[in-house]
Parts: sequence; structure tokens; C-alpha cells
Amino acid sequence: MTLKNNSFSPTSRYTVSELNRTTKDLLLRYFSTIQVEGEISNLSTPSSGHIYFSLKDKKAQIRCAMFKSQRRRLDFKPENGQQLIISAQVSLYEARGDYQLIVDKMQLDGEGDLQKVFDQLKTKLLNEGLFAAEKKQALPTIPEHIGVITSPTGAAVHDILTVLKRRFPSIPVMVYPTAVQGERAKFEIVKAIEMANLQKKVDLIILARGGGSLEDLWAFNEESVARAIVKSDIPIIAGIGHEVDFTIADFVADLRAPTPSAAAENAVPTQQAWLEQFQSIDMQLRQLIQRFLGQAQQSTNWLTKRLQQQHPGQQLQRHAQTLDHQELRLTRAIQHKINQQKSQIEKQSNLLKQYNPANKIPQYQQQLHYLHNRLNATIQRTLESSNSNYRALVHTLNAVSPLATLERGYAIVSAVDSSTVITSSQQLSINDSIKTRLKQGYIISQVSKINHE
Repeated sequence: MTLKNNSFSPTSRYTVSELNRTTKDLLLRYFSTIQVEGEISNLSTPSSGHIYFSLKDKKAQIRCAMFKSQRRRLDFKPENGQQLIISAQVSLYEARGDYQLIVDKMQLDGEGDLQKVFDQLKTKLLNEGLFAAEKKQALPTIPEHIGVITSPTGAAVHDILTVLKRRFPSIPVMVYPTAVQGERAKFEIVKAIEMANLQKKVDLIILARGGGSLEDLWAFNEESVARAIVKSDIPIIAGIGHEVDFTIADFVADLRAPTPSAAAENAVPTQQAWLEQFQSIDMQLRQLIQRFLGQAQQSTNWLTKRLQQQHPGQQLQRHAQTLDHQELRLTRAIQHKINQQKSQIEKQSNLLKQYNPANKIPQYQQQLHYLHNRLNATIQRTLESSNSNYRALVHTLNAVSPLATLERGYAIVSAVDSSTVITSSQQLSINDSIKTRLKQGYIISQVSKINHE
């Protein structure tokens, strides 16, 4: 049986299989992937990993199937009553002739817009550097007091307290009760973080809640909550939702744990492990002390033997004998030195007598008198010669002195401002001031006429 002109022939005869197969081909041919919104009902999750459900609104419903390969990409757990938006291919289940949708993607209704807001805020805070590793605070090795910010009635607080009690029951825990879902949740979470920082009673905070949809977890995607986490001086571990859930709080927290229980695991070490480590350190310390004491005892024994071998009385006797010996050597050395000095003094005395200057004093006095007379004669001749030369030079100097020229009636003319001597009329201009030096005094005059001849 074949289709002509893309339509069923009213006169053709079909088997049920042929009719269903042909109808399925038509649906696949004329419907591309479409989006449908509605509410989940009759959800079935067999062991095969596929899921089957109906999508309904107030007036109708349609069967849907989502196979295991597509289901693995889901970031939430489908449940009856959820409002969905699905991307699907219209098809027909031939075995029963059921009209159905083969679902490729699904998201909770409203999560598309929320996802856009989430991505925009994530990009904004990332660009501000709030996710950077250098922004993260180190967690205390053993917290002195832990604060837990979560709902006081949820399963998360029970899981956290159970883990903390099991791992390190001696650490006190303070719960800051807050809403973790709804409009007021973000305000209460921010207030709890600020209060913990203000009170300074805890040195580590666990921010937690159980799993849920993107909308359920939205309080932890609020910008005010993210900035409160970054501003906190107390390190914060985020344990929000299930392992597949990621919130903005996870990115800005000092440590992200996949679940509330995992957050508690990361907050404290195992008490037993620390006790075992302390016991190991104690044993090592005892061994070191014993080894030190043993070495000290060996050293004491060795020193005692040396002390016995070198008794102070024996040492004093040896030193006394050595002292006597040194005294004798010193006495002999001093006597020998005295004898040498006496011999040298006698030798120098004989030489001194031989070269006594008193014997040559008359000779030197006569020679000094002779040299004194020669010096006086030489000085007299030198003075007379110098006086004669002086008078000749004075006569010559007076002959060429400008003052002598002035005495003969001549004058010296110079410029008033620079004292430059005027030797030519070319150096002057009409109305120039000149200074004329006479034998006695000078005059200032002004040039009124110039003759260059």
C-alpha cells in the first residue's frame, strides 16, 4: 500500500499495522520538533532508565516518552504535578496505536527565564573576580565553634548535626534558623551571615539546604546572598542541594560541598583520626626524650671517667712541678740578660768617652767666629748691591711712570663707564662722557666735537 498526493485514499484497505505505521510517518513528516507545556501526571520510571508520563492541561492530555540517553542530561528529578516545557517530536506508538510525544529536552516551567538570570549574574560576578581562588579563605583545621545557616525543620540540619556529632562531637554548633525557600529567604540568609560576623561566636559557617528545583533553590542564586558570602570574614562552606545542583552561592563560597552532609564532612576532621595522630606524636616524643636521656647518660659516664683519670690533686702536683721548672728557667734567663746589658753598657761608655764633644768645643767655637764674620761681610755687600739696584729701578720706573708724564702737563683720558683708556678719536662719539686724569685729581667732560685728523 502506498500513499498518493500525501493523503489517505478513502477506497484503500489497510491493515492495522499499515495504518499505524503510515500515520506515524505522516506525523514525523509534518511535525518538526515542537515545544509543549503542561503538567506531569501518571509518571512511570521502569528499570530500563526510560521514563513515561502524561502531559496534561485542564482540557486534555497526551502520552510522552523520554528515553534513557536524553534523561541523563536532566538536572532535576521529574515528579508528578510539576509544570514542564518540553521539546518533543510528535509520533505514534504503533503497537497500541497511541498518539505520543518523544521527548528530547524538558525543563520546569519558568526555569528558562530563571536560567537566563542565573547565567547573567554568574557572568557578572565572575567578571568582578568574586569566584577567584585568591578570594577564598582557608578553613580552620579544627573549628572552635561552627555556625549552621539553614531551615531548623529541614532534613539538611539533621544530616549536618548527625555528621558533626559522629566526626567531632566536642565542637559546639550554633544553628541560625532561616527560611531557605520563598521570598523572605534571601533576606533571612543575608541577616544570618551578618549576625554571625557581628557576634564573632563561630569561626566557620555551613550554609545548607536539601535538593530541589532551580526555583526552589533560587534564594541561593540571589546577588545579595552572594555578596554577603564574599563580604563575610568567617569562612563559609556551601552545601546546597544534590551533587548535580549548582548555585551562585557555591561559586562564591570558600568551599563548595555537593550535599549538606558533605559540607559537615569537610567542616571537621574525624576525632578518632586526630586522637590517633596525637597518640603517634606522643609516642614519637617519648622516644625522642628517651633517646636524648640515653645520650646524656652516656656523655655523663664518659665525663666521669675522664674526671677520675684527671684528679685535681694530680693536676695540681703536675702544675706545681712545671711552675718550679719555669721559675728556674726564668731566673737564669734574667741573670743572663743582666750580664749582657752590663757588658753593653761598659762598651758604650768607652765609646762615649772616646767621642766626648767637650774636647771639640774650642775648635768649633773658633770656626763659628770665623763663619760669623764672613756672614756679616756677605750680608753687607748684598745689601749695598740691592740698594744700588733698587735706586736704579726706581729712577727707571719714574721715567716711564704715567704719574711722571702727568707732572710734565700731560693727562690720561678714559671712558667713564668702562675706564678704557682713549687713545684715538675713533673710540668716541658726540655727547660721550670722558674722564680726564690730571697730576692732581680728574675732570668729567662731554664730547661736543670730534676731529679724526
